[in-house]
Amino acid sequence: MGPDFRRPEQALPVGYTAPALPKVHPAVGGAAGETQAVVPGRDLPAQWWRLFRNAELDRLIRQALDDSPTLAAAGAALRQAEENLRARSGAVYYPALDASLSGARQKVSSAASGQPGTGGFTYGLYNASLVLSYDLDLFGGGRRELEELRSQVDYQRFQLEAAHLSLTANIVTTVVREASLRAQLATTREMLAVQEQLRDLVARQLQLGGTTRVELLSQESQVAQLRASLPLLEKELAWTRNQLAQYCARFPSQAGLPEFSLDQLLLPPELPLSLPSSLARQRPDIRAAEELLHAASARIGVATANLYPQITLSGGVGTQAATLGKLLSSGSPIWSLGAGLLQPLFRGGELTARRRAAIAAYDQATAQYRETILKSFQSVADVLQALDSDATALVAQAESERTARETLTLTRRQYEIGATNYLLLLNAQRQQQQASIALIQARAARLADSAALFQALGGGWWNREAGADAAQPAEQEERR
Repeated sequence: MGPDFRRPEQALPVGYTAPALPKVHPAVGGAAGETQAVVPGRDLPAQWWRLFRNAELDRLIRQALDDSPTLAAAGAALRQAEENLRARSGAVYYPALDASLSGARQKVSSAASGQPGTGGFTYGLYNASLVLSYDLDLFGGGRRELEELRSQVDYQRFQLEAAHLSLTANIVTTVVREASLRAQLATTREMLAVQEQLRDLVARQLQLGGTTRVELLSQESQVAQLRASLPLLEKELAWTRNQLAQYCARFPSQAGLPEFSLDQLLLPPELPLSLPSSLARQRPDIRAAEELLHAASARIGVATANLYPQITLSGGVGTQAATLGKLLSSGSPIWSLGAGLLQPLFRGGELTARRRAAIAAYDQATAQYRETILKSFQSVADVLQALDSDATALVAQAESERTARETLTLTRRQYEIGATNYLLLLNAQRQQQQASIALIQARAARLADSAALFQALGGGWWNREAGADAAQPAEQEERR
């Protein structure tokens, strides 16, 4: 009874963005500024993080996958769902066989036997029997329950894949953030050293009468601001390291994690891009939403079957005797055969209301499934747009940083010989500081968004060598 599940038809676009974005992103100097090409239709590798070509990152992720409590919890939830399916399968497909042994000693009143005043009598009764019972699943309610449980197994399987993908993506983006913060710290310290040299220069010019006290105080303020920014960056770096330790199932005080720099993380030269028609079969969250929809469909069948008769067959065989010794030797044999039928006649509209509720739950799951697909395509489009903007921004930031650095050098030389004023020098310093930090952030953004694309496309779990069939639907296993 009830509907057979069919995946809802969803009209998918031929592309992710409108208009189509360039497939090649320009190169800029530096490891994170290489030319990057998007390759439509190419499949993602299961170990996509290896495209960043960093051995330390690869080892860190492998260790995290082995030790992660998040993955352990998701794996336990999957095993629980599998055992629930096995338990219910035994009840639906096979009869129940139970053995019982009972004994009683009882005194009966003489009035019960129709002979009052005799004082009654005492007797013992012992029983050993085997009882067999089986619920005929004529209308498929039990089989729909199994269908729902199989969907729950597949849902937990895809939840495990989603946790795997989320963990690896979080580690990569955290490593990129750490590398960015280290580069910002190093650059800030370099700028601080330059600013201190300029402060000393302004102080000498003040002694010679070539400048004013206000300019010296302004330069000292610049030095103080840079010094004040260092603890903030150091704190953020420490928090990032602690977060990375947590992803790797380590305590912050015992982490022993490798340190990463931007120059160690190489930009993937090619970005595999799944076809839009494949995305719905590759993203774990879409597959999980589909399994929830499948389970909701099966619950309609369960609610429908409950409207129809339920038939139970039973039988038993055993012995009965007045003493335990006779029970085991020459007890009286007993047996029984029976059948029962239960047909709901009047429940105050409960069963039909439950069926309508199951249909409403299926409609809700359908809408959520389609919403998940829409959000998935949005996330891919967002990342593709971000990658295109990252490449353009990196080119502009690299040029801005080069120009700001040369401007500061020339302005400083002119200030040393008295050919320019301090305001121009101060402005050149600020521009160079902002341009240097912005260039680091642009490099990090390009790396992080490359990882975000792999995550948005599903992470390539279907190509995993050790578990190529890790996400095989439970109904396929049941058919085997």
